Amino acid sequence: MCFHAHPDDEVFSTGGTIRLAADAGHRVVLVTATDGAVGEVPDGLLAPGESLLSRRRKELEASAEALGVHRLVMLDYADSGMAGTADNDNPAAFSNLPVDEPARRLADILVEESAHVVTFYDSNGGYGHPDHVAVHHVGRAAAEMADTPHRFESVANRDRFREMMKANPRWTEEDPGLDIESFGVPASEITVEIDVTAAIDAKRAAMVAHATQVGDFGPFLEMPIELLRTVMGLESFRHADLQTRPVADHLPL
Repeated sequence: MCFHAHPDDEVFSTGGTIRLAADAGHRVVLVTATDGAVGEVPDGLLAPGESLLSRRRKELEASAEALGVHRLVMLDYADSGMAGTADNDNPAAFSNLPVDEPARRLADILVEESAHVVTFYDSNGGYGHPDHVAVHHVGRAAAEMADTPHRFESVANRDRFREMMKANPRWTEEDPGLDIESFGVPASEITVEIDVTAAIDAKRAAMVAHATQVGDFGPFLEMPIELLRTVMGLESFRHADLQTRPVADHLPL
């Protein structure tokens, strides 16, 4: 099971792993915490009367199909928005909820599926997004409730990303607010890196499915497929219980 914050998050950090697991014959379940209803959308993309919420649901379903997901669950909590925005103050937003209730719902799915592996984010949610941070806490609590045996944090390799940014200074210019020192985790903390280059076509198809998120995926969709394999061909994970469990050198699929 892969637990993510919003529709489209599944692609960046676990899309290739999901596809490879499905291709290897494993049952894969994708759970998203929020409805993704907060966010920008390109002018003219939505049909008359179509809501962003309903559109993002359809996009997530198409992405899940491209990645080979067997079951998709949307918990449909309210999107908290980016850190520092007014949506953070919504008392119904996912990041403002007590952990127990969403953790219990997620734990029930883990038990129902007899899940062997669950992934969620690191404690900073990769880059500090309130919903991503909440996914970390809810995911950890649910895994404890369900006694799921293998728990991994889906993480970004900070050192690798820093090197890619040096090689592509345009990325820094386009997003000057990115704090690389708090983004992801150091390479030394990564437990598992999975080569997903064999699944890059499926990963790209999942990006295409999220048409409302062209601001996030556009630069990647413009890349030649070989460059995309280089940039998005590795997915990284950190064991979530390093203090109490042995370090695994692979995702036990």
